[in-house]
Amino acid sequence: MNILLSFIVVCVIGLIPWIGTTVVNLQFLFGIIIPYAAVATLLVGVVYRIVKWANSPVPFRIPSTCGQQKSLPWIKRNRIENPSNIFETTIRMALEILLFRSLFRNTRAELREGPKLAYGGFPWLWLAALVFHYAFLTVVIRHLRFFLEPVPFWINWLNALDGLMQVGLPVFMMSGLALLAAVSYLIARRIIVPQLRYISLISDYFPIFLIFGIALTGILMRYWFKVEVVSVKELTMGLATFHPRLPQTGIDGYQFLFYMHLFYVSVLIAYFPFSKLMHAGGVFLSPTRNLANNNRMVRHINPWNYPVKIHTYEEYEDDFRDVMIEAGIPVEK
Repeated sequence: MNILLSFIVVCVIGLIPWIGTTVVNLQFLFGIIIPYAAVATLLVGVVYRIVKWANSPVPFRIPSTCGQQKSLPWIKRNRIENPSNIFETTIRMALEILLFRSLFRNTRAELREGPKLAYGGFPWLWLAALVFHYAFLTVVIRHLRFFLEPVPFWINWLNALDGLMQVGLPVFMMSGLALLAAVSYLIARRIIVPQLRYISLISDYFPIFLIFGIALTGILMRYWFKVEVVSVKELTMGLATFHPRLPQTGIDGYQFLFYMHLFYVSVLIAYFPFSKLMHAGGVFLSPTRNLANNNRMVRHINPWNYPVKIHTYEEYEDDFRDVMIEAGIPVEK
């Protein structure tokens, strides 16, 4: 039910700009107002989430570790799994952010014949996640050429590298196909694996289908249903320079496909701060990852602790000495 509902919602989202631009002629709404509103929502939402996380009290060191902590000099410690200083923590964070190290090391347990408990990993999931994120990043960076003039040389280099395996014209971009393939795998995995399907919610399916729609409409525009790139750049440059205007000649060809693509992107941008996709920023503020485990070297005192009236053993014994002696309980005095 969650799968079907998410798919229907994404399809309806795609039909809205189609009808709005071909029947009602609301190009100004879908080309200018909605993108600006989406970016404003993104900025406000991201700032709100980061400030909220930053204000959350973390009185103690709570890093997730699975290696030997630093203690005595003759005990070999694990510098990456159990960092004790900022440098080691930075390396651990870099491996997590750039290579998804914890996902690669993620293990599963299966009870096999014998009975025998066997452990394994999810290498295909790690590879699909890595391809998905880097392909998405490459696509985003490549699209900056629509918002910048002149286009920086490093974007042109990335564009040339992405199209290294040129097959005819237009140039074949590896990142687009890689993104579509990785998203398809992630969708199929959630649908096929029963355990994963059981725990998956609408919030898990909706962004994946939304990104699939973005990738699909982008590929369709590039290779099959062409739109006028010059007019598209005129529109995007107007948005980037805060002088928004629709192209004078209009976006010829299958313009509804362009507005559908743009609307999908706008919905994803506005949805980003309030979804699980916000882990892109949250990983930097996660105390289980960004803290060094130096509890044996530094004493951490909770700054929110309030004075508590304690009852010492000596006071306890003074209160109940006679009863304790009568019951045969030894006393110090």
